[in-house]
Amino acid sequence: MTQVRVVVTLKPSLLDAQGRVVQDALHSLGYTEVGRVRIGKYLELDLNEEANGDVAARVREMCERLLANPVIEDYHFEVIS
Repeated sequence: MTQVRVVVTLKPSLLDAQGRVVQDALHSLGYTEVGRVRIGKYLELDLNEEANGDVAARVREMCERLLANPVIEDYHFEVIS
């Protein structure tokens, strides 16, 4: 079994409206030290042994085709084992 951790975030040039709402809420709760907030996605994938070969290439393909929108999002991943 191979485990992969994937993080997907909006590209830095894009406004993160959801992050702004969270930032404003934190400020209203008294956490004024919080600066910019960016919201993203965290995924853990468990790949079966039959996924042998180039795991990184397969995960990159999964990200490009489904897990991330490459037009507006960046992603990175880490193959754990």
